[in-house]
Amino acid sequence: MNKFDLLELLDYIDLGGLNYQEWINVGMALKEEGYSAEDWEQWSAGDSGRFHAGECQKKWDSFQGNLSPVTGATITQMAKENGWVTDSSIDDEGVIGWEDAFVAMPVDKGYKLVKTDWIQGQEIQEPTNWSPAEQITKYLEALFAPGDIIGYVNGGFAQKRNDGTEKWLPNGTGVYTKTAGDIIQDLKRYKDDIGAVLGDPNPESGAWIRFNPLDGQGVKNTNVVDYRYALVESDSMSIEQQNEILHQLELPIAALTFSGSKSLHAIVKIDAINYPQYQERVDYLYKIVEKNGLRVDKQNKNPSRLTRLPGFMRQGKKQFLIGTSIGKKSWEEWQEYIEDMNDNLPDPENLSDLFEQKIELAPELIKGVLRQGHKMLIAGPSKAGKSFALIQLAIAIAEGRKWFGFPCSQGKVLYVNLELDQNSAKVRFVEIYNKLQIGHDHVSNIDIWNLRGKTSPMDKLAPKLIRRAQKAGYIAVIIDPIYKVLTGDENSAHEMANFTNQFDKIATELGCAVIYCHHHSKGSQGGKSSIDRSSGSGVFARDPDAILDLIELPVTEDRYIDLEIRAICEVYQKAIRQYNLTYEIPLDDQFSKRQMGHHLLAAIRDPKVLSMIEAEKEKAVRAARQASAWRLEGTLREFPRFDPVNAWFKFPIHELDESLQDIELDEDPKEKWKKGTQKANESRAEKTKRQLEEAFNILSENGGPVEVNAIADYLEVARNTVYSRVKKHEKFSITDGFLSKDKHGEIVESI
Repeated sequence: MNKFDLLELLDYIDLGGLNYQEWINVGMALKEEGYSAEDWEQWSAGDSGRFHAGECQKKWDSFQGNLSPVTGATITQMAKENGWVTDSSIDDEGVIGWEDAFVAMPVDKGYKLVKTDWIQGQEIQEPTNWSPAEQITKYLEALFAPGDIIGYVNGGFAQKRNDGTEKWLPNGTGVYTKTAGDIIQDLKRYKDDIGAVLGDPNPESGAWIRFNPLDGQGVKNTNVVDYRYALVESDSMSIEQQNEILHQLELPIAALTFSGSKSLHAIVKIDAINYPQYQERVDYLYKIVEKNGLRVDKQNKNPSRLTRLPGFMRQGKKQFLIGTSIGKKSWEEWQEYIEDMNDNLPDPENLSDLFEQKIELAPELIKGVLRQGHKMLIAGPSKAGKSFALIQLAIAIAEGRKWFGFPCSQGKVLYVNLELDQNSAKVRFVEIYNKLQIGHDHVSNIDIWNLRGKTSPMDKLAPKLIRRAQKAGYIAVIIDPIYKVLTGDENSAHEMANFTNQFDKIATELGCAVIYCHHHSKGSQGGKSSIDRSSGSGVFARDPDAILDLIELPVTEDRYIDLEIRAICEVYQKAIRQYNLTYEIPLDDQFSKRQMGHHLLAAIRDPKVLSMIEAEKEKAVRAARQASAWRLEGTLREFPRFDPVNAWFKFPIHELDESLQDIELDEDPKEKWKKGTQKANESRAEKTKRQLEEAFNILSENGGPVEVNAIADYLEVARNTVYSRVKKHEKFSITDGFLSKDKHGEIVESI
């Protein structure tokens, strides 16, 4: 049994765009997967310009197989390249592809403009006065200029289907050298004798026409001279329902024709300037139509495709023109209309019942910090251990534990790993789990999406992430690091707004929190608020619902010595508990390196064990010396600001330590220098005041005036300096060369 129905995938392959070898590969793949030559021939007949009856069977018989057969994977890949995607949430390889198109993704819930469940159908009216010439003339005038060269096929052949019925297919390439003006002129001359103009019709097969003008040299895509129209054809519902949907969508239809069978053929204005734009617009057109209930025949994508020509009979039914110039006047007008109708914005909400019912807020993911469905940014400099903190957070959510002292709700979390290789990421999780010593009962709550070397920009990654995560039930998605998916200039508010909007899409579509990290700007961060520390545009600071900043603390030698002592005591205590369970350590001794050393020697006598413990002690001391101290501050939208949290980053985890709370953050060097200068100036002024008072008190008798020269000699300064110092001292004044105490502090004599 085939994993997919390859015949359905053939609808996505542009037959007209295939070369000979690619066409052969499709046939070989179909045979390898157990399909029939008839399946291949029925599909191949869609390219009337190159199809020859019986050729497929001859080629089929020549396919004998080999050691490296062409398989169904070839058809699958060709279909993917034309917009087909699997229905599964993730592909077999678990690999994200650059060619995954957003327009083909089922997670795109927009563009649903027609309520298909309420479609009743809109009847079509068959012409009462049947005039084949009038039908053809109106059609040609609606689509072509008089000088346009057109291609048409009048006649076909019958091909049997698997169910025994017959399907009529175009017979060859037909005529492709006449202009629309010439045909219209001949129709006016011969009236309803269309055989005299277009050749005798076959009432069983009907007739076909190519809806874009040609160069008169052939009927391939390369012979199209103006990418004017595209064909929309569907037989997925009744004719009446098709008609209603086509009208409701306001498609810019140049001509709408009843095929004489199960479908309507809408010739839609595309007006593309080249083939790439034609492909882009047709993809967009087909997406909108399919979103609204019509399953489009993908084989009609190519611009040289044939469509049914009105004015002919087909097995007793008329191929007739339903209408022209339907819907919007142009492609641009229609696309603007579609986008306006699909702005996805909610309607304004009246608050008349605001106080009548309880307002339910989203549950808290990190208590007092972040709610589910909201966004959080962790910012910090390099070596702050941001990635380790994010993994620690993922584990806290999975296990329902605390993170930096904040309780976390338990649930599933997706960790999007953009930087580490797959095994390195797993090792990091193992190391952190082991260091936390909390067990791993709920490690199954964590999914890792390893995208190193496979990622794409955030605007491409977001819809792929949503598609894969929709049914997983995540309460948090952690993306680490974002510089790997950053698009545009991080200093541009416009470009960064577009970038961060992708996080909104993820949070909204999945109903989960989105958590990511970013780096600090250059320079000291101590004098800044958390909202101003992130590098780049202020959008980074204003977009998240919670901003957490890691700021490094300046650590003195005394603190490192204290950290070493604690590390040594922990090693000794752990060893005593391991090797001598009955030995008791007084509580007061557990924090003394000297006392714990005595207890170790008393509890353990084995020299080999003591040697091992000594090695562990040295290792712990090195780890203490390598540790760095950090302060976590926050700016929150939903909650009041929390008190700063202090921690040591001891690879690979952050450990809380409130003894660090008395450390003051470094200020900006310029401000620090300025304040230091002010402090120095202030201390010198106080010193000179004190010296002046000291000299006066020693030289004065009973507090009386002292000669200025005597003061100068005592202080070993110039006479002018005494005058300068008195100006800055409110307690003294100089009169007639004598210094005296004066509460007004005025100098009444100049030098």
